[in-house]
Amino acid sequence: MEHLTWAHAVILAVGGYVAAFIDSTVGGGGLISLPALLFVGLPPAAALGTNKFAGTMSAITSFSSYLLSGKVRLKLVGPLFPLGVMASALGAYIVHQLPSSFLRPFVLVMLVIVAAYTLWKKDLGLVESIRPLTPKTFALTALLAIGLGFYDGFFGPGTGSFLVMGFLLLGFDFLAASGNARTLNLASNVGALATFIAVGAVRYDAGLILGLSMVLGALTGSRFAIRKGARYVRPIFIGVTCLVIAQQIAQLFHIG
Repeated sequence: MEHLTWAHAVILAVGGYVAAFIDSTVGGGGLISLPALLFVGLPPAAALGTNKFAGTMSAITSFSSYLLSGKVRLKLVGPLFPLGVMASALGAYIVHQLPSSFLRPFVLVMLVIVAAYTLWKKDLGLVESIRPLTPKTFALTALLAIGLGFYDGFFGPGTGSFLVMGFLLLGFDFLAASGNARTLNLASNVGALATFIAVGAVRYDAGLILGLSMVLGALTGSRFAIRKGARYVRPIFIGVTCLVIAQQIAQLFHIG
């Protein structure tokens, strides 16, 4: 793609809004935003970098909404933010040296487990049961920040689902899990974006159009989720996780 056309801009704007609306609740917006960038003609490397650029704008917006509504345990995730940034930057650097496709079967199995467990545990995430912070809780959250930060920079699909599930298992309800997940996801976006900028893999004109529309989508989606509560977020989480599973199956078997 040499120059953005009006048609390209409309595709990116609509795709960005819808992607961020979904992403600000349970993650998975890359299912829409990344294909939109590829559809308008960006090569894969530039699409990944540009998607991180726009995704960072969206993540800042949704994080701010959840923080202002009191749905972020800042004492827990705040100190771990730098770990997520560094882990993601490392993952994004390594992905330029090694192919990441070998992870796809493993990620597919993990996503199926996440979806099945959520469907089986009918009350998962509907009532918050988190207790006062303990060293164990902090250590487990640090593993989330490092492990999924690296994964997001290196590969990416399903990061939102894995982060939300991690906080659900720690005892948060769906809404608080989404807020804390958005915080660590912002860290991984920042780290990966720094690497993509360093290697010149960001198309800023497309990124700004996509990013501004994602800011609006993130603002709308996060406020809607906060207003509706955990019972609204749960079915979206299951639906988006199933869509990511379908996408990974299609790519694994080269369908479509």
